[in-house]
Amino acid sequence: MEQTERLVVALGGNAILQPGQRGTYAQQTENVRLAARQVAALVRAGYRVVVTHGNGPQVGNILLQNERAAGEVEPMPLDVCGAESQGFIGYMLVQALQAELGPERPVAALVTRTVVREDDPSFREPSKPIGPFYGEEEAARLAVERGYRLKEDAGRGWRRVVPSPEPVRIVEREAIRALVEAGVLVVAAGGGGVPVVERRLPDGRRLYEGVEAVVDKDLGAQRLAVDVGADRLLMLTDVSHAYLHYRRPDARPLERLSRTEARGLLAAGEFAEGSMGPKVRAAVRFLEAGGREAVIASLAEAERALAGATGTHVLPDAVAVRA
Repeated sequence: MEQTERLVVALGGNAILQPGQRGTYAQQTENVRLAARQVAALVRAGYRVVVTHGNGPQVGNILLQNERAAGEVEPMPLDVCGAESQGFIGYMLVQALQAELGPERPVAALVTRTVVREDDPSFREPSKPIGPFYGEEEAARLAVERGYRLKEDAGRGWRRVVPSPEPVRIVEREAIRALVEAGVLVVAAGGGGVPVVERRLPDGRRLYEGVEAVVDKDLGAQRLAVDVGADRLLMLTDVSHAYLHYRRPDARPLERLSRTEARGLLAAGEFAEGSMGPKVRAAVRFLEAGGREAVIASLAEAERALAGATGTHVLPDAVAVRA
């Protein structure tokens, strides 16, 4: 049946790089092909799809390449590294999606910027670890030479930490909307989008300046979904559901949550900040902004999850009560 729904599909890190893999082009390409099959099935079902994705391991590898080649090539700033990862992951996704859907279906990847506030509290207390581990002596040198802020990481060495500010607005939202209306399958806002702050020129024009920060990919996906007017947000990961009491003997999958229930579980600390917490927070925010439904599900079960057969479904309070 032909759908008219606008759907943002957020691909988790496992869609591009599996745990334990070295991250070769061949490995990532094969993973992306599997993800593209799931997305293509949703497109064939009639959804107007916008795809977004994570980029953490890829940016980490780019930063490591920067460090190893620093004596020969000037390292690029973090915002440029984020844009670089959007470019090559977007390329892989476009290639795979086109192969699944055929040349008659237009597919485009868009390097996307996300506005953040310059006074966001995270700029005062950076906490997001990125890039390689360093020894104490090298960490001290980088702090002086490059102004890095580094923290010791559980006995494994020192790691650079950067701000992770709240996403405010997708700069390219109107362009994405126009492409979707024209029937284009769009890949956008990879890794939460390249973080930029907005400057106002004396003549009223806006100027965007990249900053050394990382936007959470799930909150970036939520911002993208709101800004392009999506009906539903589908966050695909490596588990079938969000769980209550995860990794405990009494753990149980959560199949349906109201917005209020999800917010309460977040406040109670039920979801880890490094994994499911941002996804549930993104779901709550999407509904608060007028979204119809947010779904957290396994990458392999995307179509079944949208049909209600699996996954965790976060719904507006009134809808959840009726269900």
